[in-house]
Amino acid sequence: MTWEPDKPHEECGVFGIYDFDGNDVASTIYYGLFALQHRGQESCGIAVSDTKGPRKVDLLKGMGLVNEVFDQNNISSLKGNIGVGHCRYSTAGDSIPGNAQPLVLNYVKGTLMLAHNGNLINANELREELAYTGAIFQTTIDSEVIAYLIARERIKTKTAEQAVVNAMKKLKGAYALVVSSPRKLIGARDPYGFKPLCIGKRDNAYILASETCALDTIGAEFVRDVEPGEVVTIDEKGIRSDKSMCLKPDEQARCVFEYIYFSRPDTYIDGVNVYDSRIMAGKFLAMDSPVDADIVVGVPESGNAAAMGYAMQSGIPYGTAFVKNSYVGRTFIKPQQKSRESSVRVKLNVLKEVVKGKRVIMIDDSIVRGTTSDRIVQMVRDAGATEVHMRISSPPFISECYFGTDIPSKDQLIANHRTIDEIRDVIGCDSLGYLKVERLEELSGGQAICKGCFTGEYPLEPPTEDIRGVYQK
Repeated sequence: MTWEPDKPHEECGVFGIYDFDGNDVASTIYYGLFALQHRGQESCGIAVSDTKGPRKVDLLKGMGLVNEVFDQNNISSLKGNIGVGHCRYSTAGDSIPGNAQPLVLNYVKGTLMLAHNGNLINANELREELAYTGAIFQTTIDSEVIAYLIARERIKTKTAEQAVVNAMKKLKGAYALVVSSPRKLIGARDPYGFKPLCIGKRDNAYILASETCALDTIGAEFVRDVEPGEVVTIDEKGIRSDKSMCLKPDEQARCVFEYIYFSRPDTYIDGVNVYDSRIMAGKFLAMDSPVDADIVVGVPESGNAAAMGYAMQSGIPYGTAFVKNSYVGRTFIKPQQKSRESSVRVKLNVLKEVVKGKRVIMIDDSIVRGTTSDRIVQMVRDAGATEVHMRISSPPFISECYFGTDIPSKDQLIANHRTIDEIRDVIGCDSLGYLKVERLEELSGGQAICKGCFTGEYPLEPPTEDIRGVYQK
């Protein structure tokens, strides 16, 4: 997703692979992370080891995009047939090299490599508890708390997978984990299923990944999703499963924003295609918030599929009104307030020929603070549109997220203290319509979802204070 103004961001992408033929896996992890780059652009890393050789881990991580941190030389220096990879966007913990993942722990039972996507709401209590028993923390991320818990439980259990299950009993919040012990690859998903995780297979290798698009990129076949609450263990005996932490289907709580915005449109999550979900959201908007117009356009990228759905349902032609600069990356220098270079104009430009003299319906996936929507509306007006009607393929954000999405505190959310008419006046469009909360579950194929950021009601008790970033204070 590279740099996005005023958008919620996902925390991370995780990837793991075990090649039973003994082939080096670092380059495959590289391509897997490349496919998951939209989930995090701050830092990335790869850790590998050899299941047949000495228990040594080769680790390389750094700040930046996957193709900035890795090159042909350093990838070829990473030797091993089992490994994990990670790309990060921080919602808890500073954006510094020390917080990059995967994490590697050397302890009495060997080595542990861990990559984590999500956010724990009880990380502070767990960290304090561990610190009082002698744990020394080198990062400010809750992923290190998880790694310590697993290592500590492993000393008491017969297997690494049982250690993961025992650690999960103490964790509260959102997590998709990929863990590697010396001869096992383990995947785990929190009982609510906030974050996605799937299993793939290529030749004689098994893969764990945040999204199915990573499997497609490396030419692997999709096997199945890891179920919410499930721990899967992959070793030379095959795949084993522990479902002791699973909840009933109606108690689960997938992050619905995976379907609306985070995931790549070619991804399937728990059997549902993300592109289809976005088309459906656009159709619902056309049914519930119709308006007469000449053209429907999407704000790239995730607004495009919803715009197509709106056009299909309404019969109003779909058009491309924006040219997007795809090269605005992590290192983009944001212009000063007073300068004429608008950060929105650097990212997007309007095709005047498409909108001139027309009544335009503009579809976007969300409005967080409202700090860019007004500029995009004005750009479309400046290009000659006679009317601009805005439709949003998610409900209004009225509350923060504690589960791995950086939706800010309530006082920064434009919808928290304004009516829809007041928001419309702030961003300067002729009409404004949002997706209805009642429609959300249909986007996930009827599977249970978390809609806390839209309703203020969470699947588990939220913390009493904003826990994000507390350890940088």
